[in-house]
Amino acid sequence: MPKAKRRHHGGSSGGHDSAPYAKPAAKSATANSIFKMNTDLGQHILKNPGVATAIVQKANLKQSDHVLEVGPGTGNLTVLILRAAKSVTAVEMDPRMAAELTKRVQGTPDASRLKILLGDVIKTELPAFDVCISNTPYQISSPLVFKLLSLPRPPRVCILMFQQEFAMRLFARPGEKLYSRLSVNAQMWAKISHVMKVGRNNFNPPPAVESNVVRIEPKVPRPQISYEEWDGLLRICFVRKNRTLRSSFLGTTAVVDMLVKNYRLWCAQNDVPIDEGEAGTESMEVDSMPLQGEDEDEEWNGIASMDVDSDGDEVPDFFKEVLTKKKNTTKKSRGKVTDMVKEKIRKVLEDVTKLSEKRARLCDEGDFLKLLYAFNQEGIHFS
Repeated sequence: MPKAKRRHHGGSSGGHDSAPYAKPAAKSATANSIFKMNTDLGQHILKNPGVATAIVQKANLKQSDHVLEVGPGTGNLTVLILRAAKSVTAVEMDPRMAAELTKRVQGTPDASRLKILLGDVIKTELPAFDVCISNTPYQISSPLVFKLLSLPRPPRVCILMFQQEFAMRLFARPGEKLYSRLSVNAQMWAKISHVMKVGRNNFNPPPAVESNVVRIEPKVPRPQISYEEWDGLLRICFVRKNRTLRSSFLGTTAVVDMLVKNYRLWCAQNDVPIDEGEAGTESMEVDSMPLQGEDEDEEWNGIASMDVDSDGDEVPDFFKEVLTKKKNTTKKSRGKVTDMVKEKIRKVLEDVTKLSEKRARLCDEGDFLKLLYAFNQEGIHFS
């Protein structure tokens, strides 16, 4: 009589009777089988070594390079970078991932050349680095690009993996559906090229979307304009990119109030006297203002519901206070300074640049530069 097959503890008898704590069959089990990935943090580990190698090769690393890696995970990219660069600073949000990466290099010559910063890269003060490589958590794609572009000493090159649609925004041109503030900013400050497409099955767990790797090379010399000024202008223009520029600047009281505040500051810093008298007995509403050719309630409902064209970024700061107040409740007298600033805005849009009826989605880099220069000439600033 043949012997019955023995059943091992923790093993499987086949079919669907696997023990809940059964070990992975593969001997080379990674951290992916040790703990569950937190997809809310964008944890999708790149598991294809061929793709990882190609990403590092596209960075053209030098032996003297200091590299910043964002979201290293378990270190599949990190170990390859360490072979080609002098040092790596890895910024990781998840303590579990940081522990796995530490264990991976522990006891090797690479350990002394790896520094791990635990925290949010957007809020972290970064050391100087030459190259940035990142399998970017999708929810920080836009803030990360803006942070890298605005650094006082930007990196030589960035090799970044993004969600496919976000990557396409980087290349978008005026008039295209995905053209946005991100497009204008990225193309103003850097040369951008496509590296490769990466299918979702190259990750564990697979994300819901396809990915693209892009190469961002900040321009040298850097454009001689203030990043804060430039980005402040674009934030106003692209809150609603299908509105005319006249409506974007004069159709919402929050924008006018912000520019009046900035104008007062500029006058104080440059010893320019201003007349604080009232313009008259007319009153205007603090929190809303009728838009030319548009319905006021519809516009404010749109802004309040965050239905804006800002690539997932927050609504500009000067809208935040307005969104927390009730509409049509408080009135104040309109001062001469406010009327003066509104006239300056009108002059820039209609007389100087002749862009008042143009929409942000159709404006190119040259149009926005004209606007910024003309506004600054009138003492109106955005930072």
